[in-house]
Amino acid sequence: MEHSIALLIVGCLGTALGWPSGKINASCDNMLPVHGGNVPQSSVSPYVITVSNTTFVPGDTITVTIQSKSGSDTFKGFLLEARLIGGDWITGSFTILDSSISQTLTCGTQANAAVSHTDSNLKKSISASWTAPQGAGPVRFRATILNTYSTFWTGVESGVIEALQISGATCGSQKFCLTHPINCSPNDTTCLFMSASPTGNGYVFEMSGPTPGYVAIGFSSDQKMGNDEVYICTKNSSGHILVQKGYNPGPVAPIISNTNTAGSIVSSYKDGVLKCSFITESRISLQQGSNTTSTFYVFLVSGPSNADGQIQKHTKVVISSSKVNMSSTTSYTTSTQIGTSPVVLGHGALMLIAWMTTGSIGMVMARYFKTAAGKPFLGKAAWFQVHIFLMVLTVILTIIAFIMVFVNVAGWSGGAHPVLGCIVMILSFFQPMFAFFRPNPTHERRFIFNWGHGGNAFVIKILAVAAIFLGLILVDISPNQWLPKVMGGFYAWEVLFYIILETNMHLKAKEVYKNDNKVQVETVVFTVFIIGNVAFLVALLVGIGQSV
Repeated sequence: MEHSIALLIVGCLGTALGWPSGKINASCDNMLPVHGGNVPQSSVSPYVITVSNTTFVPGDTITVTIQSKSGSDTFKGFLLEARLIGGDWITGSFTILDSSISQTLTCGTQANAAVSHTDSNLKKSISASWTAPQGAGPVRFRATILNTYSTFWTGVESGVIEALQISGATCGSQKFCLTHPINCSPNDTTCLFMSASPTGNGYVFEMSGPTPGYVAIGFSSDQKMGNDEVYICTKNSSGHILVQKGYNPGPVAPIISNTNTAGSIVSSYKDGVLKCSFITESRISLQQGSNTTSTFYVFLVSGPSNADGQIQKHTKVVISSSKVNMSSTTSYTTSTQIGTSPVVLGHGALMLIAWMTTGSIGMVMARYFKTAAGKPFLGKAAWFQVHIFLMVLTVILTIIAFIMVFVNVAGWSGGAHPVLGCIVMILSFFQPMFAFFRPNPTHERRFIFNWGHGGNAFVIKILAVAAIFLGLILVDISPNQWLPKVMGGFYAWEVLFYIILETNMHLKAKEVYKNDNKVQVETVVFTVFIIGNVAFLVALLVGIGQSV
């Protein structure tokens, strides 16, 4: 009986005295002291939280200090936590710098999640070290500070501490995420990523992806573009990154409503990957009057931008497979549509066919089979007729591909790829026209045509290679970007066979050897060359077909 009474007295004293020992684990969630009927002060707090750094990456440590604004006010007790913006979870862990006046607390199952006082002695300031965890987004430090038993302030906050590294570690638990490939990390240079978590009247948004120009997210009532709110992270030619909010009325360029979002913008562009995180101050609106829902289909897109940062038609699209409740942070959705416009992929397929088969084979015919024996065909050597047919077909395919993509994007899409493509198209168009006016083979100035015709073909080939590489990088949605690697293997293959055929031609010219066989060496090499080219072409066509 006496033991029970003693426990009751200790409990009452603990409540009455406000737990001067600082063992206030029960207050972790609401950060309110158990002080009977006393309520927090409504006046501005005389105390402030300062930090040693305003940005962090996972593993960084930040020194957090509570002190009075005037330097003379003291306090008896406190409770300090780091709160994730968007979801308001406790995050990170603290290390004590002075164990005589402060201690760490376990909140739920999370050790060292908060810091409190150890006694009720007067204090002018306290400091603790906070370690940023993996997956943390922007945070604020928040404190409840007691001047006396009945006089205390809650919601004393630092400024926003920005995360310099976007992470997918808390997707599905603390924030909504949409990615491609599914479950990929934004630290992966091939990952298209976005996340969202509600905060106050707005959201914390993160987005990243490999792109030559921009990454954007949109919110819609259906899976079609139109009547959508969009947020865009785009860069201009000087590398300056803009975060914009806009409205998309349909499959056209969005109408930008302002230059920047609310603030707290962190952005970077490194190794071809664009990243942005920011905080908005308003809920999503589809401009249909008052919004009565917070459930939307989510779009995640990327594409090129022009020199001023104005976005062009997207080349990659991810759309959530179902509507997402943007007020929730526990959903992780799969995508139902992903990839590149079929017209853009058709453009790429025609360019591959033109410059991996018809163009390449036609050039080899002209270079190494001029002396091939055979009956004339339509008054000309057979090799010449095949060469003319293949090169004209190459020009036709190039022009068709050029028209397809420019009609599809409805304008100039910026970047090096279309510039190179235009040069290739122009040079290809004039190549057969110049050939039509070639002088007679016995003409004294025929060598000028030969050098000019061959040199122009070589330039076209080099520029076409560069344009195809850049184009494959734009459309490749595979995790390891294997399409450009296959193209690299193809051109190594071509160089090898050019060396073999060139060597064979020079040896025959110097009569180093004489081939008496019916089947010439160059014919065998040429056959293997064609088979290899077709194999590489099929692999790349299958790859871009998977990008739809």
